[in-house]
Amino acid sequence: MANGSQNGVSRMNCHPEYYLKDGNITFHVRHNFRVSLALIVICEQVEGTLFRVHRHFFERESLFFLQDFARAPQGGTTDTSAFRLDEVTAADFTKFLWVWYSPSYRRDSLSEPKNYWLTILELSTKWQFLDMQKLAIDELEKLDIEPIEKITTYDKHKIDKLLLLPAYKLLCKRTTRITDEEGEQLKVPTLLRIFEARDRARSAAEGRHLSSADADKEWERILIEVFELNSHATNQQGAQSQTKSDPNLKPNLNGNGAANGHKPSGSGSVSEIFLLETVCCGAD
Repeated sequence: MANGSQNGVSRMNCHPEYYLKDGNITFHVRHNFRVSLALIVICEQVEGTLFRVHRHFFERESLFFLQDFARAPQGGTTDTSAFRLDEVTAADFTKFLWVWYSPSYRRDSLSEPKNYWLTILELSTKWQFLDMQKLAIDELEKLDIEPIEKITTYDKHKIDKLLLLPAYKLLCKRTTRITDEEGEQLKVPTLLRIFEARDRARSAAEGRHLSSADADKEWERILIEVFELNSHATNQQGAQSQTKSDPNLKPNLNGNGAANGHKPSGSGSVSEIFLLETVCCGAD
């Protein structure tokens, strides 16, 4: 199907799997391509994919879409009035819809489960599908994800930091240096706390002969204190209880962040630079 456009050409194709005959809401995932000469736009071509699915899922699970639908009651009822999704690709939206429309009840049938669940986490957080976000987190917790990727991903989407305890432990106990690229991904506050945890663990181990199990417990105690994981878990539980008690309250996905606003140990630019260099180069 194709529609004309004042500034160029508009081409839209129905998705081969998720343009359902009995669907009652249409989404248009759009891609723009612009041809220009100097500052003059010669042609702007709008290409996209139409998805026709069931409105019920979006109204039931997402306040974001519930409010969007309320603002445009007739939106999405036809292909020409489709709700436009500009900041998502057709491939990613397909992965998102797979949660509801998978032909198999087996979650372990995916060829690339990490990519699927990372995409689902991204979109469910963006669009406030809280139950789907929890499902994505549960599935990601079953996978073997590198500590730095897991830390940066969970921080980006403001996921419960208590779930990062194993990743923090692996990263702090790692004998190889943190590379420049890894340091840029982790950011300075996280790097400083990693150094603090390493330093405290080294001090705690001096003159003591701990078993492997006791050493692990000591690491966990230190990491919980340094990254303030207990206080974060308490705050998040409180936020969730408040959301459940008031169904009209907008879900709060900003439950964590910079550890309740507290700065990590180490102050002053000279100290921070010294600590950062020590962490990136590895502890002696």
